[in-house]
Amino acid sequence: MAWSCWARVCVREELRGCSAQGHRFTLYTQQRNGFRRGPQKTESRKPDLEAGSNLRRSSLSPPAQEKVSYGCSPSVKQLVKPFFFTIGFSGFAFGSAAIWQYETLKFRVQSYFDETRAEWMDKLRPQKELDFRKQVNQWWNSLSEGQRTVTGIIAANVFVFCLWRIPSLQRTMIKYFTSNPTSRALCSPMLLSTFSHFSFFHMAANMYVLWSFSNSIVTLLGREQFVAVYLSAGVVSTFVSYICKIATGRFGPSLGASGAIMTVLAAVCSKMPEARLAIIFLPMFTFTAGNALKAIIALDTAGLVLGWKFFDHAAHLGGALFGIWYVTYGHELIWKNREPVVKIWHELRTRSRGGPQ
Repeated sequence: MAWSCWARVCVREELRGCSAQGHRFTLYTQQRNGFRRGPQKTESRKPDLEAGSNLRRSSLSPPAQEKVSYGCSPSVKQLVKPFFFTIGFSGFAFGSAAIWQYETLKFRVQSYFDETRAEWMDKLRPQKELDFRKQVNQWWNSLSEGQRTVTGIIAANVFVFCLWRIPSLQRTMIKYFTSNPTSRALCSPMLLSTFSHFSFFHMAANMYVLWSFSNSIVTLLGREQFVAVYLSAGVVSTFVSYICKIATGRFGPSLGASGAIMTVLAAVCSKMPEARLAIIFLPMFTFTAGNALKAIIALDTAGLVLGWKFFDHAAHLGGALFGIWYVTYGHELIWKNREPVVKIWHELRTRSRGGPQ
């Protein structure tokens, strides 16, 4: 649930101009009895920034918003950079994932005999009963591959959540860790806001859903492909949010991993529509994954049309549609055509090793 921190910022430039001119052209008249009236001090009226930009302070939204000057209304031209960033970053993510998979497979083959030797040496060494490192390794090995994969994502979200609690970083966090098409920073927040949560409940809910679907999505896509899809989904959903905000004129900063998590949920529900799901607080009520996906899409569509501002419904819809598209067409178009990238990387590695020899 990407909380959309909508703030109505009214920068009244005309009021500034009138205030300045009032000082220049103030006329002082004399009374009829001959006594001169003292100059009247006119208090300059400040632009109504405070009244117009008061955010609805709550635990779900950041404490302040980056002040943006609306000299001219945002236009479609502001989507050019985010569009190319979305395409470029997604391509980079999938290319890096293909190389990562190549290196992982190669490492597993090379380290097979090293692991066998290490296990044999561990049997000969005296083991400590209360070895903290050993306990951590046992816990880590007890996790599934999907849970180990999302652990890093969850840790990054917790780290960014802690950064929100540092007062001196508030301006930086609002500028780079909230996405807004009227902000000076357009591209980097498209990715960074995916790991940003101001509310603990917001973060806990998103991370719980991610943890719950981790086994299914990693089994479906594999670790490397899942990471590429997750990162790309965060950027794609933010770009859809940008389009909607500019089209409707409803501006405001958004943050949260909901767009990427909606991609995960939509991908799993599309591939396993008959799987049974339940709500954490109401485990007695179950429903199919296909019906859950339809309900979520209908709810976000209604929220987008009716202008509900509590969630960023455009980002939710963008993430869900991206997940459905990827498991239906994207996997065949993108991931199964990664061979040229892997070949180029293999040739570069072979040349670099053969050069010094």
